[in-house]
Amino acid sequence: MNTLITKSSSWLTTVTAALFVIILSACSTTPEMPTSVSPQAAVHDYLIGPGDTVNIIVWRNPEVSMSIPVRPDGKITTPLVEDLVAIGKTSTELARDIEKALAKFIQQPVVTVIVTGFSGPYEEQIRVIGQAAKPQALPYRKGMSLMDVLIAVGGITEFASGNKADIIRTVDGKQQKLNVRLNDLIKDGDISANVLVRPGDILVIPQSFF
Repeated sequence: MNTLITKSSSWLTTVTAALFVIILSACSTTPEMPTSVSPQAAVHDYLIGPGDTVNIIVWRNPEVSMSIPVRPDGKITTPLVEDLVAIGKTSTELARDIEKALAKFIQQPVVTVIVTGFSGPYEEQIRVIGQAAKPQALPYRKGMSLMDVLIAVGGITEFASGNKADIIRTVDGKQQKLNVRLNDLIKDGDISANVLVRPGDILVIPQSFF
């Protein structure tokens, strides 16, 4: 009898230990995200580029407040501030830089910069070449998709081979070529073909050969 009880106790201990391991493994496993979930756009602060228009407001100093374009060299010039680099900065960063420059002439200047015309730095623009109705460079906007790009360029021409179009993207210094299906998106309304674009993407739309 004692032998039977000992064997039963040993068997129960083994089963309990096995169940504990299974439960522990299940709790420590991270569930996988469904593949159908659409990727979210990364947080992106707008950076000033050549051709942008910036409205500079200096509190209580209207004589040095004005709206000016960013020159092709990426700099701006205002009264009391000469050749200040604006390219690649956010509006807040530029405002702080202007405050530092004006501090030599104005006591504790308070500056606000509002971007009213948008182009963005060249390396962040979306370029569309080939058989687009209006090939051009577009300023990148947060959450911008392939559909947004096509609307901005007026769609594709009748000679375009839409489903053979590619996005050329630079990742970690290396270029990648990603196929996109423009015909499926535009003509068939296939929303799954509407992918997100990234700053610096180049959309190449080839011609169709009959």
